[in-house]
Amino acid sequence: MAEGAAKAPPENGGGCDSGAGALERGVAPIKPQYLTTKEQFHEFLEAKSQEKPCRKTELDIRGKLYLAPLTTCGNLPFRRICKRFGADVTCGEMAVCTNLLQGQMSEWALLKRHQCEDVFGIQLEGAFPDTMTKCAELLNRTVEVDFVDINVGCPIDLVYKKGGGCALMNRLAKFQQIVRGMNQVLDVPLTVKIRTGVQERVNLAHRLLPELRDWGVALVTLHGRSREQRYTKLADWEYIAQCVKAASPMPLFGNGDILSFEDANHAMQTGVAGVMIARGALLKPWLFTEIKEQRHWDISSSERLDILRDFTNYGLEHWGSDTQGVEKTRRFLLQWLSFLCRYVPVGLLERLPQRINERPPYYLGRDYLETLMASQKADDWIRISEMLLGPVPPNFTFLPKHKANAYK
Repeated sequence: MAEGAAKAPPENGGGCDSGAGALERGVAPIKPQYLTTKEQFHEFLEAKSQEKPCRKTELDIRGKLYLAPLTTCGNLPFRRICKRFGADVTCGEMAVCTNLLQGQMSEWALLKRHQCEDVFGIQLEGAFPDTMTKCAELLNRTVEVDFVDINVGCPIDLVYKKGGGCALMNRLAKFQQIVRGMNQVLDVPLTVKIRTGVQERVNLAHRLLPELRDWGVALVTLHGRSREQRYTKLADWEYIAQCVKAASPMPLFGNGDILSFEDANHAMQTGVAGVMIARGALLKPWLFTEIKEQRHWDISSSERLDILRDFTNYGLEHWGSDTQGVEKTRRFLLQWLSFLCRYVPVGLLERLPQRINERPPYYLGRDYLETLMASQKADDWIRISEMLLGPVPPNFTFLPKHKANAYK
């Protein structure tokens, strides 16, 4: 998830069958009976352990480039763009386990996988062992994924105050039950994404990683900031390097502030098994190509417009080409443009590389389109969307998630 982002209403499947694998396979996602007591939960796990064990698949993604699960912006069309540019591993947007258990089609849509996603996982958010375990059991029967990730990094109040996301780092008994319960029912590896801790000056990850390893987690991704920090400071890669030793031999991926191949190289020098890329992919999805080819790509405005055109085509294919599908595609495009405008073309930089925490001053591009793409104004993002999807409807409004400016 693009950490710090409040969760917008999830994409629904529109014209692409919603992605509800349960329905496609004849298993209706009806809310199951909850395991309401510790005794019932342990009885359930005991019964599962007595069943004929199946061999859990392995997850070997060391050295791979992992596109983070990005709430709202990490939709299937965007992931297709990143796959084209070299992302090795992709993960669906954060899905709330209780919504899945209640059969909400919009939540099941988040689990849809495109055929180009050869290594693909789904990320679950939840606060309680019974619901998370029952959800994992349902997903194990109904969707085809390579791994399941537990979101223990989400900082937003809506999730945190219910005991999910980052709050699990301070709820070890519940966290352990969730991990062990999910691991018991899944045939695919279980991974976890965490932060350094909850409070800014109280690091917890190094103490938690050996526990996660012993609980059977296959891989952990560490975002180098605490919940309190959000994006106020740079990611702490020195601390991530310390945590590599604490996690060993379990693979640890690092996440935070990677916007160039130099940033990725520096990250790998810490000893991490690989890097996860979040905001960097939103600012320039061709970053995966830059890392693999070890170069700075001075991409032209016309090439960038072609990327946006491909995204809109993928969006119409995914959400439908009717009026509703067009406007859904437009809104996801606009959310993405609120990040893309922060990219500064290589040919205009006084020094390389651009840093992710640097906000560029207003500048004139080398042509009209490059200048338009650099605009911080929502009405200019609307103009770009109209080049690709036609005029906005009457009374159209747009409020970007990460910005104060809006279009009315």
